[in-house]
Amino acid sequence: MTSSLITVDLPDSVTFAEGAGGLPVLGVSTPVATGEVYLHGAHVASWTPAGQDPVIWMSKASMFAPREPIRGGVPICWPWFGPGREPGLAPAHGFARLADFTLVGAEDADGVVTLTLRLTDADIAGLPGADMWTKPFELTYTVTFGAELTLALSVRNTGSEEYSYEEALHTYLAVKDVTAVTVEGLDGARYLDKAPGAGKDLVTQEGPVTFSGETDRVYHSTGTATVVDPAMARTITAAKENSANTVVWNPWTAKAAAMPDYDDAEWPTMVCVEVANALENAVTLPAGESHTMTARYAVAPRV
Repeated sequence: MTSSLITVDLPDSVTFAEGAGGLPVLGVSTPVATGEVYLHGAHVASWTPAGQDPVIWMSKASMFAPREPIRGGVPICWPWFGPGREPGLAPAHGFARLADFTLVGAEDADGVVTLTLRLTDADIAGLPGADMWTKPFELTYTVTFGAELTLALSVRNTGSEEYSYEEALHTYLAVKDVTAVTVEGLDGARYLDKAPGAGKDLVTQEGPVTFSGETDRVYHSTGTATVVDPAMARTITAAKENSANTVVWNPWTAKAAAMPDYDDAEWPTMVCVEVANALENAVTLPAGESHTMTARYAVAPRV
């Protein structure tokens, strides 16, 4: 299989194939880790370090189709988060996760594979939401599969005027039972609770995050968050750079049932812990400048 979306030679540890729904997918397999990235949305669909269970969660009901988001994995939310900061923006989370990225780099360094994907304003004509964003840009997304999963989203303003944008790496993590999971590292952080019925005032987190209903929170936090999963006897840490927000999300029963690309019974097996710059923490980017937001996920046995 060949594609105009690949401009570089692939190392032996990286394969290119037709994935679910006929969408092109890159497969990574080394003694260090395995993984998958769809060119559609530059969407990381799996990452499994050697000797571990899969870390990234995917929905069994996900739609793999052009101009549709992939449910699960790591969607890229850009240039707005959720409904955005201005009325009328659509689709939710922007258009980057609906676009076809081009692979411009592929390297294997002793079993650690780095893939570099790119999207520019010249590539988005006709996409849903593209007509709502007229600012020139270049997105460079670097994904490194190894003992850690490193995701770096770099945005360059290729225009002549300053602009601002929101961004998030909407990472779905696999857990055994979310009702027994806690998220540590956010104690004392202020957050906006976006779950139904929640107020609009910021709330202060007390202790670890626990799950007993729909959870949709945007935390003001620049630090590392850790998912503690006792049923799988492991922790997953989410460290980051140049990110002012951490988003924690689980749809629970009613929202899961309302989403056509999400199986009704899947909600106990995942939690999203996302790095983001959203709402009042949107990035302001001068003309000609770049900004890079980085996430690093690592797995360890629970002590």
